[in-house]
Amino acid sequence: MQRKIIIAGAGLGGLTAALSLIDRGFDVQVLEQAKELGAVGAGIQLSANATRVLYGLGLGPGLEAVTIKPGGKCIRLWSTGQEWKLFDLGGESVERHGAPYMMLYRPDLHKVLVDGLRQRRPDALLLDAKVIDVAQSADGVSVLLADGRSLRADAVIGADGVHSIVRAKMIAEDKPQFSGCIAWRGVIPIESLPESMQGTSGVNWVGPGAHVIHYPVHSGKLVGFTGIVEKQGWYRESWTETGSVQECLEDFKGWHGDIHALIRQLANPLRWAMMVRDPLPNWTNNRVTLLGDAAHPTLPFLAQGAAMAIEDGCVLARAIEAYADDIPSALLSYQATRIERTTKIVLGSAANTKRFHSTELADAVGAAAYIAREWEETKVRARYEWLFSYKPESVPLAAPIRPVAMAEA
Repeated sequence: MQRKIIIAGAGLGGLTAALSLIDRGFDVQVLEQAKELGAVGAGIQLSANATRVLYGLGLGPGLEAVTIKPGGKCIRLWSTGQEWKLFDLGGESVERHGAPYMMLYRPDLHKVLVDGLRQRRPDALLLDAKVIDVAQSADGVSVLLADGRSLRADAVIGADGVHSIVRAKMIAEDKPQFSGCIAWRGVIPIESLPESMQGTSGVNWVGPGAHVIHYPVHSGKLVGFTGIVEKQGWYRESWTETGSVQECLEDFKGWHGDIHALIRQLANPLRWAMMVRDPLPNWTNNRVTLLGDAAHPTLPFLAQGAAMAIEDGCVLARAIEAYADDIPSALLSYQATRIERTTKIVLGSAANTKRFHSTELADAVGAAAYIAREWEETKVRARYEWLFSYKPESVPLAAPIRPVAMAEA
C-alpha cells in the first residue's frame, strides 16, 4: 500500500522532503498557508552537505542558473576594513566534499524547489491551506485546515517554521528567549556599490557587539546583506518588519565606510529580534514529526539553518522508505539519526556570537592578534569540516529510539 505523507509548510525543508519522498514513490501533499508563493528573505548560504542533496534531486542546473561561483570567505575588521582570507569556497568545496558551496537569493532557491515539485507532481502543493489542528489514531493522522477541510494521511510532517502549529499541537509549547541581538537584512543591486565591493567572496565583518555578512546572490546581480547587533528594546520575531536606513546606520555608527555604503543602498531593510530556544529532546509523537526550524530553530552564526532543514528532508525520506510498514518507527529512526547533529549545531551557533562580537576586536592591534588566534587555519577546519563533510544521503540510519519521556507516558 502506498503511504500518504502530509507536509505542513512549503519552505526549503518541507519542499526538500516532498521531493525526496516523491522520488521514493510516496504520495505527498504539501500544505502551504500562503495564498500565493513569494518567498521572503535575502541571502542564504548552502555548504556541500546541503547542495549535495539538491544535486541528487536533479536541481543542479536550476541552482547554477541563479548563482555564481563563490570566490572564498574572508574576515574584515569593523573599524579599519583590514582583511584576512579564511578559505576557498569554489573548487575546494567540490574537491573536498563533492559538491559546491553556494550563495543564493532565498526566493531563487525556493523557486527552484517549487519548480522541481511541480514538474514531478503538479497537484502536490496546496496553497491557502493553513493547518490549525492535528489529531491521530493508531492507524492514521489527520489535519484540520482553517477553511474547515480535514485531510488524512499515514504521517504528518511539521515543516511550518519557528512558530510551528504542528509543534504546538502535538509536541511542545514554544519557549523563546531574547538572544540580546537584533538582525537587519536586505538585498542591494550590486551595480550601485563601489567596484571594490563587487567581488565574489563572502565577507564577514566582525566588531565589538556586532557583525555584518554580505555576499553576491541572484546570479551576481544582488548583494545579500545581514547585520547583527547587540541591542535591547526590540523583541518582535518577525521576518517582514520594515525598519529604516537611518536606524540601521545608527546601529553601526562608527563602522567602516564600506558598511555604511552598503546600508545606504538598502531600499527596504527588514529587522527582527533574534530569539534562542533550548534544543528539544524530542520532536516526534507517533505519526507526527517536525523538521527544520519547527524542530531545531537556530541562530544563523554557522550559516546552517537552511542546510539543516535540507538535511532533515533527505534523512526523513530515507527513514520512511526503510520503515515504510511502520511509520512511527520510521519517524523515530529519522529523529534518532538527526538529533545529536542538530543539537550540536544549535549550541555551536549560539556560541559563535561571542567569537564574532568579542571586545578584543575594539582596537586594530588587539583585533589582529585575536583574529589570528580565533581564525587560525586548523581551528577554522575543526569548526567547519564536520559540518561540510556530513552526507545526509548516506549517513547510517539510527535504530528507532523512543524518547524516555514518551516511553514513560
